[in-house]
Amino acid sequence: MVSKAVDEKVTLACRQSSWTIPPIPVILLTFPTMLIRRLTTLLVLLFSLSVGAAEQPLNVLIIQTDEHNFRTLGCYRKLMTDEQAHVWGPGIEVTTPNIDWIAENGAICDSFYATSPVCTPSRASLISGRYPHHTGSPRNDLPLNDDIVTFADVLKRKGYATGYAGKWHLDGTAKPGWAPARKFGFDDNRYMFNRGHWKKLGEDENGPKVAALDKKGQPSYGLDGADPQSFTTDFLADRTIDFIRANKDRAFCFMTAIPDPHGPNTVRAPYDTMFDASKIQPPPSASAKGKDLPSFSDVVKARFNAQQMALYFGMVKCIDDNIGKILDELRQLDLIDNTLIVFTSDHGDMCGELGRHNKGIPCEGSARIPFVIRAPGIIPPGQVVHQALGTVDFKPTLLGLLGVEIDAPAEGRDASQILRTGAPPSDWRDITFVRIDSNQKPWLGAFTPRYKLVVSAKDKLAFFDLELDPNELSNALTNPQYRQEVRRIAAALKDYCTTFDEPQWQSSVVQADIEWAINGTADYKSPQ
Repeated sequence: MVSKAVDEKVTLACRQSSWTIPPIPVILLTFPTMLIRRLTTLLVLLFSLSVGAAEQPLNVLIIQTDEHNFRTLGCYRKLMTDEQAHVWGPGIEVTTPNIDWIAENGAICDSFYATSPVCTPSRASLISGRYPHHTGSPRNDLPLNDDIVTFADVLKRKGYATGYAGKWHLDGTAKPGWAPARKFGFDDNRYMFNRGHWKKLGEDENGPKVAALDKKGQPSYGLDGADPQSFTTDFLADRTIDFIRANKDRAFCFMTAIPDPHGPNTVRAPYDTMFDASKIQPPPSASAKGKDLPSFSDVVKARFNAQQMALYFGMVKCIDDNIGKILDELRQLDLIDNTLIVFTSDHGDMCGELGRHNKGIPCEGSARIPFVIRAPGIIPPGQVVHQALGTVDFKPTLLGLLGVEIDAPAEGRDASQILRTGAPPSDWRDITFVRIDSNQKPWLGAFTPRYKLVVSAKDKLAFFDLELDPNELSNALTNPQYRQEVRRIAAALKDYCTTFDEPQWQSSVVQADIEWAINGTADYKSPQ
């Protein structure tokens, strides 16, 4: 006789899976008891797998850093020449085994760009799938429009538990601005703060707080004795683990936004002394002589601070160790193979290349960002994606990987087929558009995996061949061998401008430069 407990499990499985069969005892009364038990166990397993497949979608974990140079990650260095991988000196590198593990067991995108390489607009594009000028946040500190629908909104409606911890930078000028009232689909946003690169966080009966204060009792960027529990990177990793534990029995979507390795370049022990500044050298491009460069990428003879670079490396190492802690928790909870994991950043940091620091320019160190993703059962391990992508493509791609219908037509592209198969759709245009909206120095770029065309109302037109000129030291705009590529990319840039109502297209200088790039035959002369 089949036990009542097993019979109830099978009946429940049948009900949950919408399958209709007669009770197992009725079917199997004439079979030997041992055979009945074995067949029943097999049926329970099959029904459980069927129910699990239908009711257990992949969890989503997104880890985003701030101002992160892609060359600091081992998985990116493996794709480069030694000269490009070690721009701060022979053998000078940070080991990042945990971020590398995500790449090795999923995909790495080696031409992924911030759609606008400053904090607010890049983040706005990533969560919305829209270009920055359509989000309300084309520049820093401008709040998202109320009607923006994020990927978290979509997944929340699908039953996901959603949450966010760390820097948000999409709610205006509030600083730190804990738990903004507008959640944009991230239900648990207790540990979301709007602005600031705080180094020490804590929590009391009133909720989370900045735990380092200045002499006036105001929140400070100081370390103030930060330790493995209170240093911001550690604190946010622990809150991520808390959320995962609390929601381990249901589908969840959580985003962790770590404010490092953005300055100030300080980090807790032992990471503050982990790298020897005396061995770190300025990148070779910092002392090079550029050719016909626009001012936004001209070589600046800035003083290179090796100690600041050593601390930057320390911040990156601390980030990787904490990602390892999160991955270990997913393994302990048996969730690692049911969780889609993304590691990326909002923009890069020049870190001394071309003698420059920080971001906001179209050069690789500023605009190109790390993007690695693991989606078990969907993305084959070891995939290297060479197509040009941007943060604007993230939302449609994520939802495409999850098989979730997007809420409205996206401005970004769905690259899920590329990640799944390595091959783009038949209508794929391998180009991404990058922009900066600024009163001082706006610019607009069309980037392919090899070439860049950059136009500005306040600078000369520029064209770069990243394969032959990876340091972007020579403006090849008027080189005859590139004429057809310049025409092709300029035509795509014009199409983007008119299709997506790019505000910079209103500039007569921008229009004249792009039209020359498409149709001009004489030597280029800036219309400024």
